[in-house]
Amino acid sequence: MTGRVLYGTGGQPVAHSWVVLHQVSMGGGGQPIDSARTNASGAYRLTAPRVDSTTIYVVSSWRAGIAYFSEPVTARVGPTARLAPLYVYDTSAAGPAVRMARRLVTVAKLKGDGTRDVLELLELENPGSATRVARDSLQPTWAGGIPAEAIQFQVGQGDVSPQAVARRGDSVAVFGPLPPRVRKQLSFTYVLPATVRRVSVPVDQPIEEVDLLLEDTAAVVTAGKLDSLGIEDIEGRRFARYRTPPLAAGASLAIAFTDRRFAPEALVPIIVGVAGVVLAVGFMVALRRKPR
Repeated sequence: MTGRVLYGTGGQPVAHSWVVLHQVSMGGGGQPIDSARTNASGAYRLTAPRVDSTTIYVVSSWRAGIAYFSEPVTARVGPTARLAPLYVYDTSAAGPAVRMARRLVTVAKLKGDGTRDVLELLELENPGSATRVARDSLQPTWAGGIPAEAIQFQVGQGDVSPQAVARRGDSVAVFGPLPPRVRKQLSFTYVLPATVRRVSVPVDQPIEEVDLLLEDTAAVVTAGKLDSLGIEDIEGRRFARYRTPPLAAGASLAIAFTDRRFAPEALVPIIVGVAGVVLAVGFMVALRRKPR
């Protein structure tokens, strides 16, 4: 397969740079199978010695200590496949702020213990001309707020390594590199405790778009402006969909839940009350009866 390595947002050819072809199995394991240097125009040619239809192939190149990867391809593209240009950049800990282009919040229905699972998917965008890196362990590449009530926080699969993401108080902090030109996806999950009947989604920075998927289809969403997109079936489950226009930092966005878990013990006060009324009525009737 062939392609080119280009530098910066201007796309200048990178000559004499090493590129490596990796074979990645479906189980996640990978190994380099070929390498070459780019020519004066940044072009390279790599060959897979033995094509395996059950694996995918990616090309990598390094610059300033950061690895950059091509889009993954399968054996179906053929041995003469031409890949899209692979862009590499210098690094910087300064520049325009990394922005949140999209935020998708999915809230599952009430579980048996009264808690709710939440999945968030963020799309982060670096508007600068260099790959943004963390200045140190105290100043992340990017950070954003999550609900203060969230517990059991876990980082999911995405474009950002879980090892480069951490929760710090009520914020998620990313310490991994974020290159320009492409949106990087960050996913994480957390749980809302059983005591939470209303949750605010923090908007601590401008967001181009927020999408909500709520399995509690009767939940009430409040925001400055909101579009209701109806009910959608996803893998046999029904979710109410909402979307906001671009939000400014500090905008209000909250969800008030409606469904409650049925518990048999909740009937105890009702049963006791009804039994008391029946006994009282029976006692009054007995007093009013005339003796023979």
